[in-house]
Amino acid sequence: MQKYSMEEILKYLSKIMAAAIVTSQISAATIAIIDSGTDMQHDVIAPKAWINQLEIPGNQRDEDRNGYQDDVYGWNFAESNNQVIDYKYLGTLNDDMVKFFELQEKSMRGTITPEELDWMRSIIKNEDFIKRMTVYGNFMHGTHVAGISATKSDDAKILAVKLIPTEVKLPGQEIASLNQDKGIIDFLVKRAIDALAKAQTGTFNEIAYYVSDHGAKVANGSFGTGFPQAKMIVETVMKTVSKKEPNPETVEHYAKYFVNALVDNSQSMLKAAPNTLFVFAAGNDGLNNDEYPTSPTNIQGDNELSVAATIDYSSLAPFSNYGEKMVDVAAPGVGILSSAPGNKYIKVSGTSQAAPYVAGVAGKILDINPSLKPVDVKKIIMETVDTKSFLAGKVKTGGVVNSERAQRAAILSLDISLSKAIASAKEDVADMEVEVREKSRRAPIYIKGSVLPLPSNFVLK
Repeated sequence: MQKYSMEEILKYLSKIMAAAIVTSQISAATIAIIDSGTDMQHDVIAPKAWINQLEIPGNQRDEDRNGYQDDVYGWNFAESNNQVIDYKYLGTLNDDMVKFFELQEKSMRGTITPEELDWMRSIIKNEDFIKRMTVYGNFMHGTHVAGISATKSDDAKILAVKLIPTEVKLPGQEIASLNQDKGIIDFLVKRAIDALAKAQTGTFNEIAYYVSDHGAKVANGSFGTGFPQAKMIVETVMKTVSKKEPNPETVEHYAKYFVNALVDNSQSMLKAAPNTLFVFAAGNDGLNNDEYPTSPTNIQGDNELSVAATIDYSSLAPFSNYGEKMVDVAAPGVGILSSAPGNKYIKVSGTSQAAPYVAGVAGKILDINPSLKPVDVKKIIMETVDTKSFLAGKVKTGGVVNSERAQRAAILSLDISLSKAIASAKEDVADMEVEVREKSRRAPIYIKGSVLPLPSNFVLK
C-alpha cells in the first residue's frame, strides 16, 4: 500500500474543498474590486463578501497554498498583506467634505446657488482641504465602488483587491534629495520609461492571475494614470534634475510615450485572466482618450470594457474622458449614492462610479447565465445600449448601458442564440426614461478640479 505524507494529503483535501466551493457558488458571479481598499464589514457589502473558505482567519498560515497568507477577503497588493482596508482613516470625513460632494452634484445638475458656487471655488483653493479630500477619497473609493457593483448584481460576491495606497506621495517628494543622480536622468530616456512600464506590468499581471485563480468573472478597475498625471510626473522629474523649466513639447512627447508604454505593457493582464471581464473607468480629465491616452483603460481586447460617465441619461458628464475608438460605453456617474467606510453613505461623482455600474450589470448577466464568456457579456452590454445623440463620436457604441435590456438578453440567451437574444431584447425593452429638465435650472457648471483624477498606483520611488 502506497503511503502519503501529511503535506500531500492536505494538498489533496484542499483541491477537493476548492472544487466543492466552486461548485456551490457556480451561480454567483464573483466581482473583483481592484481599488484602494474595501470595507468588507459594511452592511451593503458584508452579505455579499467573497470569503476564502480554505483559509482559517488570523492564524498567519497559508492553508490554500496560493502564496497569500490569510487572504480571507482578498489581498492588499499595495502593502503585501491581507488588510484590504486601513480603518485608521475612519475619522477623516468632515462636514466640509460632505458639503463639497453635495455641491459637486448640484453644480453639474444646474441647481447650485451663486453662494454655494462661491464656496466651492474658494475651498478648492485650500491646500489643506484638497490634501484631506485626496486622502479620504482614496480611503473611501474602493468601498464606494464595491457598493455600486454589489447593488447592481443580486447574487454577486465581492472580492477585495487593494492596489492603491491610501496615502500616495506626490511626484517629486522623494526625488528632491537625489539631485543629479544618473538613474533619475535616465528616467527620461525611453528605455527607462519602458522598464518602468514593465515593472508596473508585473503587479498588474500578478493581480490578474490572483483574481482569475479565485474565479472572478468580472473585475472592476476604477483607477489609472492619465495624460495630465503622466505630464506632471515627467515635468516634475525634469525640473528637479535639470533645475530649469522643461520644454512643453518635450514634456508632452514623453508623457504620451509614458502612458502608451503603460498601456502596451498592461495588455498582458487580459491574457493572464482570459475568463475575467475587466471593466475600466475612462478617466476624469475631460479628455479624448483616442488622442491623450489613459492607462489601463486604453487596453483593447475581447475581455475588457472602458466606461465614460453621464449625468443620468441626458448628457456626457463634463469631467468624463471619452473616445470613439478607446471608450466602449457610458453609464451614470454623477451624484451616485453608495457605501462609504464605517457604514456611511455618500454621493460621489466620477467615471469611477460609472464603471462599477457596468461591472454590476455584467455580474447580473452572469448570475442569469453563468455559461456566458467575457466576450459574450461584453457583446450583450455593448449591443443593448440606449443610443444617444450626445454620445455620437464620444464612445464606440454611442450609447448608455441599459441594465434591464441587458438582463433580458441574458435570460433569452439561455434558450436561443446570443445574437437572437440581443435582437429580441431590443424589441422587448424600451429605452430608459430621461428626466425632463426644469426651466428654472441653470446650465450645468463644472469647476475644474472639483472631480479628482482616477486614483493611480504609480508612485515614484
